[in-house]
Amino acid sequence: MAIKIILLVVFFAVMVGIGIYCRRHATNVNGFVLGGRNVGPWLTAFAFGTSYFSAVIFIGYAGQFGWNFGLASTWIGLGNAFIGSLLAWVVLGRRTRIMTQHLDSKTMPDFFDKRYNSTALKIAASVIVFIFLIPYTASLYNGLSSLFNMAFNIPYYVCIIVMAVLTCVYVLVGGYMATALNDFIQGIIMLGGIVAVIIAVLNSNGGLMEAMTNLSYVEDASTEMSGAFTAFFGPDPLALLFVVILTSLGTWGLPQMVGKFYAIKSEDAIKKGTIISTVFAIIVAGGCYFLGGFGRLYSDAEGIFTSSGSVSYDSIIPTMLGTLEGTTGGEIIIAVVIVLVLAASMSTLSSLVLTSSSTLTLDVIDNKKQMSEKKKLLVMRIFVAFFVLLSAIIAIVKDKYGFTFIAQMMGVSWGALAGAFLAPFLYGLYYKRTTKASVWVCFGFAIVVTCVQLLCSFGVISFSGTVMSYLFASSIRSGVVSMVGGLILVPIVSAITPKLKKESVDKMFECYDKKVTVSVKDTLED
Repeated sequence: MAIKIILLVVFFAVMVGIGIYCRRHATNVNGFVLGGRNVGPWLTAFAFGTSYFSAVIFIGYAGQFGWNFGLASTWIGLGNAFIGSLLAWVVLGRRTRIMTQHLDSKTMPDFFDKRYNSTALKIAASVIVFIFLIPYTASLYNGLSSLFNMAFNIPYYVCIIVMAVLTCVYVLVGGYMATALNDFIQGIIMLGGIVAVIIAVLNSNGGLMEAMTNLSYVEDASTEMSGAFTAFFGPDPLALLFVVILTSLGTWGLPQMVGKFYAIKSEDAIKKGTIISTVFAIIVAGGCYFLGGFGRLYSDAEGIFTSSGSVSYDSIIPTMLGTLEGTTGGEIIIAVVIVLVLAASMSTLSSLVLTSSSTLTLDVIDNKKQMSEKKKLLVMRIFVAFFVLLSAIIAIVKDKYGFTFIAQMMGVSWGALAGAFLAPFLYGLYYKRTTKASVWVCFGFAIVVTCVQLLCSFGVISFSGTVMSYLFASSIRSGVVSMVGGLILVPIVSAITPKLKKESVDKMFECYDKKVTVSVKDTLED
């Protein structure tokens, strides 16, 4: 217990200290929101990775998908690394940085306004961010209760309050730079923690080969496949594919993820950041899902199944860790994991509330009232505190009263945001002929799909016996429908709707044609 408490106190002290240290970078809006667009590759890459992977992945998704797919769930982590990180940096990194600076855009809704010359689009995008980012923010607390009960036996609401207050403090004081620097430290903790946990858990099961052999003997009534949980693609390859697409491609449309590209400082930083971010994702995401793949080895442990007989996915990883208590180094591993999970949650929480507050302040309030720089900073800080408080209240209320609607809103948030923003943002960077109408159609399509998913989840409507019943069987599948549908709809609608003025669009895209001098190592001579 002493080791756990000491590590937590040191961790919290460092987080707050960094916030105070970075306060000089948060004296204006550009510094508070984007770190002055001067953030290096290591900080940006780690900020991207830690915003991507929260405690939801380590505790919830690793447990759930590891249980459902076995070792094949590792594909999800690899998809996150190569599609969600590597390809995202290659496809979006440079163009996002160049065009957003050219348009003087600080948020994703602001980009839609200036790229498509529509204030209405900016307001609509801001509303979507507000409605769906807050439930997503509240979901970050999921999984903390089972871990902290195992380690400290303290109430869930205490974990939420401590995490919310400390995150709020360092974001309020230091803004984006404090978040990025803390993300770097939290990322190092995550890297070391994941590796240590995997080694400890495998050793407790007799090593890698024995653990895999035992897992190959596990049978399940839902599949006739022998050794399904050690199979290359697991017992349900199609369901696995949907998860890979949603969790990997979805990052391309999430404002808190894409916003990291706004702040990076140079071409060289983008190249380095691409490699760093990919390696980070391979270790963290790949390691999480690989670890979760051994979850069925603990099916006889207390707490894995609820009183109704269903699997408690959030209890799987904590149960694994609980078996380490009393072993050599086990207490230290558990203490590191506690800090790891807090680090993962706090890094994502800080990114989300900073995105929400800047969007609401700059794109909604300042759109009507031209505020001074000082007043914008004050309003953003007020909203940071408000959003942290709101997310904590939602999480506590959901846990105490078990409101189904809140749980469903959390589930559809990722798909709704990615479905609405991915296609308009991607095509906006590359395709001059993208029209304002196509963006509206994409927004509307994503919202309709989300609403249909919510109605299906509550049993209000049913598509039994049709393809739709499969696509709307879960928020994961409907989220993929929303994203892929947007990628198809935007170019089709753009082909048949009025184009933006050619002179205006050419002026936006001229930022890519600007002549710069580079060394021979970066480009061949004519």
